[in-house]
Amino acid sequence: MNDHYTYRVTWSVEDGEHVGLCAEFPSLSWLAPTPAKALAGIQRVVNNALSDMLSTGEAPPEPLADRTYSGKFLVRVPPETHRTLAIRAAEEGVSLNRLVSARLAKDA
Repeated sequence: MNDHYTYRVTWSVEDGEHVGLCAEFPSLSWLAPTPAKALAGIQRVVNNALSDMLSTGEAPPEPLADRTYSGKFLVRVPPETHRTLAIRAAEEGVSLNRLVSARLAKDA
């Protein structure tokens, strides 16, 4: 099941090594001299955490990849931001939803 989790390897300037991370287990990490070793290390750490959780009856987190997403979420912004976005959407001839969705997609 740990192969469904969301892993990332990035460079840590502070540590001078690659760091392996898992989004579903934000408190875990693994430092290594190469990206491949960082990935293998974080996968081992997650496996160990999963084993510990299962042995104590704790439910492991659901992998992000296995979750169902509706495509809807609520974002609260200051009224001034809302007004600015509404004006820009009107000027561009699109809905506020389309404007914000396009901007979020660009930054994703």
